[in-house]
Amino acid sequence: MRYPQGGGLTDAERVVRERVRLQAVAGFEAGEKNREIAATLRVSERSVERWRRLWREEGLAGVASKGSPGRPRLSDMQIARLERELERGPLAHGWSDQRWTLARVKTMIGRLFHVSYTVEGTWRLLRRHGWSWQQPARRAIERDDDAVELWRREVWPRVRAPRR
Repeated sequence: MRYPQGGGLTDAERVVRERVRLQAVAGFEAGEKNREIAATLRVSERSVERWRRLWREEGLAGVASKGSPGRPRLSDMQIARLERELERGPLAHGWSDQRWTLARVKTMIGRLFHVSYTVEGTWRLLRRHGWSWQQPARRAIERDDDAVELWRREVWPRVRAPRR
C-alpha cells in the first residue's frame, strides 16, 4: 500500500500498521508462507516479503514503527491558535468572502507563525487535526437539474479534451 507523499499517518494509524506487521511476524515464526500471511492480513505479498526480510535481518526492531517522519512544525499552542483563527473566518483576516481555501490557510500560517507550508502540507496538517473540506448541506434552490443534465449530454462531450 502506498502512503501519501511524506507519510501523513497519525500516531494511531502508525500503531495499527505496526500491529499488522507484528501479526505477520507471528506468521513467520509459525512457518506460514508469504502468500498465506498476505491473504490473512489483506496486504500485498511484496509487503510481506519486505517485512520478512527486515525481520530476518534486524529482528522485531526491523518491523517496529520508526515513529513520525519529522517533528511537527507547529506546536500544540500554535495549532490551538490556528484553529481559533480559522473559526474567526476569512473576513477577519482580510479576504473578501467567507471561503477558506488551502492557499489562504497556507498564507495565514505564514503570516501568524512565520512557517512555510506547501498547499498539500497544509491539507495534511488540517486533516490531521480534524478539519475537512466543506460541502454544502443542501443544493442551491436556483439549480436546474434538467439544464445540468442537458449540458452533460450535449455540451461536455464537445468541450472535453479528446483522449490520446
